[in-house]
Amino acid sequence: MTSLAGRKLCIMTGRAHPGLADEVVKELGIKLCPVDLGNFANGEISCRITESIRGSDVFIIQTHCGNVNDAIMEQAIIIDAAKRASAASVTAVCPFLGYARQDRKSAAREPITARLVIDLLAVAGADRIMSIDLHSGQTQGFFNGQFDHIIARPTLIKYMNKRFKDRDDLVIVSPDAGRVKSAERYSGELQCSIAIIHKQRSTSIRNKSEAKYLFGDVKGKTCVVIDDMIDTAGTVCSASEILMENGAKEVYVVATHGVLSDPAMERIEASPIKEVIVTSTLPEKPHHSKKVIYLSIAPLLAGAIDAVFRDHSLSAMLGKKN
Repeated sequence: MTSLAGRKLCIMTGRAHPGLADEVVKELGIKLCPVDLGNFANGEISCRITESIRGSDVFIIQTHCGNVNDAIMEQAIIIDAAKRASAASVTAVCPFLGYARQDRKSAAREPITARLVIDLLAVAGADRIMSIDLHSGQTQGFFNGQFDHIIARPTLIKYMNKRFKDRDDLVIVSPDAGRVKSAERYSGELQCSIAIIHKQRSTSIRNKSEAKYLFGDVKGKTCVVIDDMIDTAGTVCSASEILMENGAKEVYVVATHGVLSDPAMERIEASPIKEVIVTSTLPEKPHHSKKVIYLSIAPLLAGAIDAVFRDHSLSAMLGKKN
Protein backbone atom coordinates (compact mmCIF):
# COMPACT_ATOMS: atom_id res chain seq x y z
CA MET A 1 0.00 0.00 0.00
CA THR A 2 1.22 3.51 -0.82
CA SER A 3 -0.17 6.95 -0.01
CA LEU A 4 -0.57 10.21 -1.90
CA ALA A 5 -1.68 13.41 -0.12
CA GLY A 6 -3.61 11.43 2.46
CA ARG A 7 -4.99 8.90 -0.06
CA LYS A 8 -3.93 5.26 0.01
CA LEU A 9 -3.46 2.92 -2.95
CA CYS A 10 -4.27 -0.72 -2.34
CA ILE A 11 -4.00 -3.49 -4.94
CA MET A 12 -5.56 -6.92 -4.49
CA THR A 13 -5.82 -9.96 -6.71
CA GLY A 14 -7.92 -13.05 -7.09
CA ARG A 15 -6.56 -16.50 -7.86
CA ALA A 16 -7.09 -16.55 -11.64
CA HIS A 17 -3.81 -14.86 -12.65
CA PRO A 18 -1.79 -13.83 -9.56
CA GLY A 19 1.45 -13.63 -11.54
CA LEU A 20 0.20 -10.56 -13.42
CA ALA A 21 -0.73 -8.78 -10.18
CA ASP A 22 2.72 -9.59 -8.77
CA GLU A 23 4.31 -7.95 -11.83
CA VAL A 24 2.04 -4.90 -11.55
CA VAL A 25 2.87 -4.18 -7.89
CA LYS A 26 6.55 -4.70 -8.65
CA GLU A 27 6.28 -2.03 -11.35
CA LEU A 28 4.60 0.29 -8.84
CA GLY A 29 7.09 -0.47 -6.07
CA ILE A 30 4.45 -1.60 -3.58
CA LYS A 31 3.15 -4.86 -2.12
CA LEU A 32 -0.15 -6.63 -2.69
CA CYS A 33 -2.81 -6.16 -0.06
CA PRO A 34 -3.32 -9.64 1.45
CA VAL A 35 -6.62 -11.40 0.81
CA ASP A 36 -7.37 -14.80 2.32
CA LEU A 37 -9.26 -16.74 -0.37
CA GLY A 38 -10.47 -20.31 -0.12
CA ASN A 39 -13.40 -22.59 -0.81
CA PHE A 40 -15.97 -24.17 1.44
CA ALA A 41 -16.60 -27.90 1.10
CA ASN A 42 -19.44 -27.31 -1.38
CA GLY A 43 -17.28 -25.09 -3.61
CA GLU A 44 -18.51 -21.69 -2.46
CA ILE A 45 -15.77 -19.04 -2.29
CA SER A 46 -14.65 -17.66 1.07
CA CYS A 47 -12.86 -14.31 1.33
CA ARG A 48 -11.36 -12.14 4.04
CA ILE A 49 -9.19 -9.04 3.59
CA THR A 50 -6.57 -9.41 6.30
CA GLU A 51 -5.58 -5.76 6.88
CA SER A 52 -7.44 -2.48 7.20
CA ILE A 53 -8.26 -0.73 3.91
CA ARG A 54 -10.50 1.98 5.38
CA GLY A 55 -10.34 5.07 3.18
CA SER A 56 -8.14 3.37 0.53
CA ASP A 57 -8.48 3.48 -3.25
CA VAL A 58 -8.69 -0.24 -3.97
CA PHE A 59 -7.87 -1.90 -7.32
CA ILE A 60 -8.91 -5.56 -7.60
CA ILE A 61 -7.09 -7.36 -10.42
CA GLN A 62 -8.77 -10.46 -11.77
CA THR A 63 -8.58 -11.71 -15.34
CA HIS A 64 -11.55 -13.90 -16.21
CA CYS A 65 -9.95 -17.18 -17.18
CA GLY A 66 -9.59 -20.80 -16.10
CA ASN A 67 -12.99 -21.46 -14.59
CA VAL A 68 -14.39 -18.18 -15.92
CA ASN A 69 -17.52 -18.30 -13.78
CA ASP A 70 -15.51 -18.77 -10.57
CA ALA A 71 -13.11 -15.98 -11.57
CA ILE A 72 -15.95 -13.49 -12.08
CA MET A 73 -17.72 -14.50 -8.89
CA GLU A 74 -14.47 -14.34 -6.90
CA GLN A 75 -13.82 -10.79 -8.10
CA ALA A 76 -17.37 -9.77 -7.19
CA ILE A 77 -16.94 -11.25 -3.70
CA ILE A 78 -13.65 -9.37 -3.15
CA ILE A 79 -15.34 -6.15 -4.33
CA ASP A 80 -18.16 -6.71 -1.84
CA ALA A 81 -15.64 -7.35 0.95
CA ALA A 82 -13.73 -4.17 0.07
CA LYS A 83 -16.88 -2.01 0.09
CA ARG A 84 -17.92 -3.44 3.44
CA ALA A 85 -14.41 -2.71 4.75
CA SER A 86 -14.98 1.01 4.06
CA ALA A 87 -12.76 1.41 0.99
CA ALA A 88 -12.98 4.94 -0.41
CA SER A 89 -13.29 3.60 -3.96
CA VAL A 90 -13.14 0.21 -5.65
CA THR A 91 -11.93 -0.39 -9.21
CA ALA A 92 -12.50 -3.76 -10.83
CA VAL A 93 -9.46 -4.37 -13.04
CA CYS A 94 -10.36 -7.02 -15.62
CA PRO A 95 -7.42 -7.42 -18.04
CA PHE A 96 -9.55 -9.94 -19.94
CA LEU A 97 -13.30 -9.42 -19.48
CA GLY A 98 -15.26 -12.64 -19.45
CA TYR A 99 -18.34 -13.14 -21.65
CA ALA A 100 -17.45 -10.00 -23.63
CA ARG A 101 -18.05 -11.65 -27.02
CA GLN A 102 -21.80 -11.76 -26.42
CA ASP A 103 -22.29 -8.00 -26.48
CA ARG A 104 -25.51 -7.96 -28.52
CA LYS A 105 -28.29 -10.25 -29.66
CA SER A 106 -27.21 -11.73 -32.99
CA ALA A 107 -30.15 -14.17 -33.07
CA ALA A 108 -33.50 -14.58 -31.36
CA ARG A 109 -33.66 -15.60 -27.69
CA GLU A 110 -29.97 -14.96 -26.96
CA PRO A 111 -28.58 -13.22 -23.84
CA ILE A 112 -26.30 -10.19 -23.74
CA THR A 113 -23.78 -11.62 -21.31
CA ALA A 114 -21.32 -8.72 -21.51
CA ARG A 115 -23.98 -6.53 -19.93
CA LEU A 116 -24.74 -9.22 -17.34
CA VAL A 117 -21.10 -9.40 -16.16
CA ILE A 118 -20.82 -5.60 -15.98
CA ASP A 119 -24.05 -5.46 -13.97
CA LEU A 120 -22.72 -8.11 -11.58
CA LEU A 121 -19.53 -6.11 -10.91
CA ALA A 122 -21.54 -2.90 -10.51
CA VAL A 123 -24.01 -4.43 -8.06
CA ALA A 124 -21.11 -5.93 -6.08
CA GLY A 125 -19.91 -2.36 -5.55
CA ALA A 126 -17.39 -1.47 -8.27
CA ASP A 127 -17.13 2.31 -8.64
CA ARG A 128 -14.93 1.99 -11.70
CA ILE A 129 -14.00 -0.74 -14.21
CA MET A 130 -10.74 -1.07 -16.11
CA SER A 131 -10.15 -3.54 -18.95
CA ILE A 132 -7.76 -4.11 -21.84
CA ASP A 133 -8.83 -4.35 -25.50
CA LEU A 134 -12.52 -5.13 -25.17
CA HIS A 135 -14.01 -7.32 -27.87
CA SER A 136 -16.30 -4.38 -28.69
CA GLY A 137 -15.74 -0.84 -27.49
CA GLN A 138 -19.45 -0.25 -26.89
CA THR A 139 -19.28 -2.59 -23.89
CA GLN A 140 -18.11 0.49 -21.95
CA GLY A 141 -21.66 1.83 -22.28
CA PHE A 142 -23.06 -1.01 -20.17
CA PHE A 143 -21.54 0.59 -17.06
CA ASN A 144 -22.91 3.82 -15.63
CA GLY A 145 -19.64 4.70 -13.87
CA GLN A 146 -16.18 5.39 -15.27
CA PHE A 147 -14.92 2.66 -17.60
CA ASP A 148 -11.23 2.81 -18.50
CA HIS A 149 -10.63 0.98 -21.78
CA ILE A 150 -6.88 0.41 -22.06
CA ILE A 151 -5.39 -0.47 -25.42
CA ALA A 152 -2.48 -2.92 -25.69
CA ARG A 153 -1.31 -1.50 -29.01
CA PRO A 154 1.65 0.45 -27.53
CA THR A 155 3.06 -2.79 -26.07
CA LEU A 156 2.52 -4.72 -29.30
CA ILE A 157 3.80 -1.92 -31.56
CA LYS A 158 6.99 -1.67 -29.50
CA TYR A 159 7.69 -5.34 -30.17
CA MET A 160 6.72 -5.08 -33.84
CA ASN A 161 9.01 -2.11 -34.40
CA LYS A 162 11.93 -4.27 -33.28
CA ARG A 163 10.76 -7.42 -35.06
CA PHE A 164 9.81 -6.02 -38.48
CA LYS A 165 12.38 -3.58 -39.84
CA ASP A 166 11.46 -3.57 -43.55
CA ARG A 167 8.16 -1.70 -43.82
CA ASP A 168 7.97 -2.04 -47.62
CA ASP A 169 7.88 -5.79 -47.06
CA LEU A 170 5.20 -5.64 -44.34
CA VAL A 171 1.41 -6.02 -44.65
CA ILE A 172 -1.01 -5.74 -41.74
CA VAL A 173 -3.93 -8.12 -42.22
CA SER A 174 -7.41 -7.86 -40.74
CA PRO A 175 -8.80 -11.41 -40.30
CA ASP A 176 -12.40 -10.18 -40.66
CA ALA A 177 -14.46 -7.06 -41.27
CA GLY A 178 -14.72 -6.32 -37.54
CA ARG A 179 -10.95 -5.81 -37.15
CA VAL A 180 -10.42 -3.47 -40.13
CA LYS A 181 -10.33 -0.28 -38.03
CA SER A 182 -7.78 -1.82 -35.67
CA ALA A 183 -5.66 -3.02 -38.60
CA GLU A 184 -5.75 0.49 -40.08
CA ARG A 185 -4.39 1.93 -36.82
CA TYR A 186 -1.52 -0.57 -36.80
CA SER A 187 -0.70 0.03 -40.45
CA GLY A 188 -0.82 3.79 -39.86
CA GLU A 189 1.65 3.61 -36.97
CA LEU A 190 3.94 1.17 -38.76
CA GLN A 191 3.57 2.98 -42.11
CA CYS A 192 2.88 -0.15 -44.12
CA SER A 193 0.10 -1.53 -46.32
CA ILE A 194 -3.06 -3.38 -45.29
CA ALA A 195 -5.04 -6.39 -46.49
CA ILE A 196 -8.45 -7.70 -45.43
CA ILE A 197 -9.79 -11.25 -45.21
CA HIS A 198 -13.49 -11.98 -45.35
CA LYS A 199 -14.48 -14.92 -43.16
CA GLN A 200 -17.68 -16.83 -42.70
CA ARG A 201 -18.74 -18.30 -39.37
CA SER A 202 -20.55 -21.61 -39.20
CA THR A 203 -24.23 -21.21 -38.28
CA SER A 204 -24.38 -24.72 -36.83
CA ILE A 205 -20.96 -25.31 -35.18
CA ARG A 206 -19.82 -23.02 -32.35
CA ASN A 207 -16.22 -21.68 -32.52
CA LYS A 208 -15.88 -22.59 -36.21
CA SER A 209 -15.07 -20.06 -38.93
CA GLU A 210 -13.39 -20.17 -42.30
CA ALA A 211 -11.50 -17.51 -44.25
CA LYS A 212 -13.07 -17.09 -47.67
CA TYR A 213 -11.71 -14.12 -49.63
CA LEU A 214 -8.64 -11.87 -49.58
CA PHE A 215 -8.59 -8.18 -50.51
CA GLY A 216 -5.11 -6.72 -50.98
CA ASP A 217 -1.70 -7.66 -52.36
CA VAL A 218 0.35 -10.01 -50.14
CA LYS A 219 2.54 -11.71 -52.74
CA GLY A 220 6.12 -11.94 -51.47
CA LYS A 221 5.20 -9.98 -48.32
CA THR A 222 5.55 -10.57 -44.60
CA CYS A 223 1.98 -10.63 -43.30
CA VAL A 224 0.94 -9.83 -39.72
CA VAL A 225 -2.61 -10.83 -38.82
CA ILE A 226 -4.08 -8.55 -36.12
CA ASP A 227 -6.84 -9.71 -33.76
CA ASP A 228 -8.10 -8.95 -30.25
CA MET A 229 -8.08 -12.56 -29.06
CA ILE A 230 -7.15 -16.05 -30.14
CA ASP A 231 -9.47 -18.68 -28.73
CA THR A 232 -9.43 -21.96 -30.67
CA ALA A 233 -7.22 -20.33 -33.38
CA GLY A 234 -9.56 -21.32 -36.19
CA THR A 235 -9.76 -17.79 -37.59
CA VAL A 236 -6.02 -17.01 -37.61
CA CYS A 237 -4.97 -20.44 -38.90
CA SER A 238 -7.52 -20.27 -41.69
CA ALA A 239 -6.29 -16.74 -42.47
CA SER A 240 -2.66 -17.91 -42.58
CA GLU A 241 -3.52 -20.61 -45.11
CA ILE A 242 -5.30 -18.21 -47.48
CA LEU A 243 -2.39 -15.75 -47.19
CA MET A 244 0.18 -18.42 -48.08
CA GLU A 245 -2.02 -19.60 -50.97
CA ASN A 246 -1.88 -16.03 -52.29
CA GLY A 247 1.91 -15.88 -52.21
CA ALA A 248 2.73 -14.46 -48.77
CA LYS A 249 6.36 -14.96 -47.74
CA GLU A 250 5.70 -15.37 -43.99
CA VAL A 251 2.70 -15.09 -41.69
CA TYR A 252 2.75 -13.80 -38.11
CA VAL A 253 -0.17 -13.27 -35.74
CA VAL A 254 -0.46 -10.50 -33.13
CA ALA A 255 -3.28 -10.50 -30.57
CA THR A 256 -3.89 -9.05 -27.13
CA HIS A 257 -5.55 -12.03 -25.46
CA GLY A 258 -4.17 -15.55 -25.84
CA VAL A 259 -7.16 -17.60 -24.70
CA LEU A 260 -5.80 -20.59 -26.64
CA SER A 261 -8.52 -23.12 -25.86
CA ASP A 262 -8.09 -26.63 -27.24
CA PRO A 263 -7.30 -27.38 -30.02
CA ALA A 264 -5.56 -24.01 -30.54
CA MET A 265 -2.00 -25.25 -29.91
CA GLU A 266 -2.35 -28.16 -32.29
CA ARG A 267 -3.79 -25.91 -34.99
CA ILE A 268 -1.01 -23.33 -34.58
CA GLU A 269 1.68 -26.03 -34.73
CA ALA A 270 0.17 -27.50 -37.91
CA SER A 271 -0.38 -24.10 -39.57
CA PRO A 272 2.07 -22.07 -41.70
CA ILE A 273 2.13 -19.38 -38.97
CA LYS A 274 5.72 -18.57 -38.04
CA GLU A 275 5.06 -16.76 -34.76
CA VAL A 276 2.08 -15.86 -32.54
CA ILE A 277 2.57 -12.83 -30.29
CA VAL A 278 0.14 -12.32 -27.38
CA THR A 279 0.24 -10.35 -24.13
CA SER A 280 0.12 -11.57 -20.54
CA THR A 281 -3.51 -10.54 -19.91
CA LEU A 282 -4.04 -14.30 -19.58
CA PRO A 283 -1.65 -16.81 -17.99
CA GLU A 284 0.83 -18.70 -20.14
CA LYS A 285 -0.32 -22.16 -21.06
CA PRO A 286 1.87 -24.75 -19.29
CA HIS A 287 2.58 -26.64 -22.52
CA HIS A 288 2.22 -23.96 -25.15
CA SER A 289 3.56 -24.10 -28.68
CA LYS A 290 7.09 -22.83 -29.23
CA LYS A 291 5.57 -20.52 -31.82
CA VAL A 292 3.72 -18.57 -29.10
CA ILE A 293 5.50 -15.56 -27.55
CA TYR A 294 4.12 -13.74 -24.48
CA LEU A 295 4.73 -10.01 -23.91
CA SER A 296 4.25 -8.58 -20.41
CA ILE A 297 1.30 -6.23 -20.14
CA ALA A 298 2.20 -5.35 -16.52
CA PRO A 299 4.03 -2.05 -17.26
CA LEU A 300 1.04 -0.75 -19.23
CA LEU A 301 -1.47 -1.87 -16.61
CA ALA A 302 0.63 -0.46 -13.76
CA GLY A 303 0.89 2.87 -15.58
CA ALA A 304 -2.89 2.98 -16.03
CA ILE A 305 -3.55 2.21 -12.35
CA ASP A 306 -1.03 4.84 -11.27
CA ALA A 307 -2.58 7.44 -13.59
CA VAL A 308 -6.08 6.78 -12.25
CA PHE A 309 -4.89 6.87 -8.63
CA ARG A 310 -3.06 10.19 -9.17
CA ASP A 311 -5.95 11.66 -11.24
CA HIS A 312 -3.68 11.95 -14.27
CA SER A 313 -4.78 11.62 -17.88
CA LEU A 314 -4.93 8.05 -19.21
CA SER A 315 -5.02 9.41 -22.73
CA ALA A 316 -1.74 11.27 -22.18
CA MET A 317 -0.17 8.11 -20.72
CA LEU A 318 -1.15 6.18 -23.85
CA GLY A 319 0.11 8.88 -26.17
CA LYS A 320 -3.48 9.92 -26.99
CA LYS A 321 -3.96 6.63 -28.86
CA ASN A 322 -6.73 5.14 -26.76
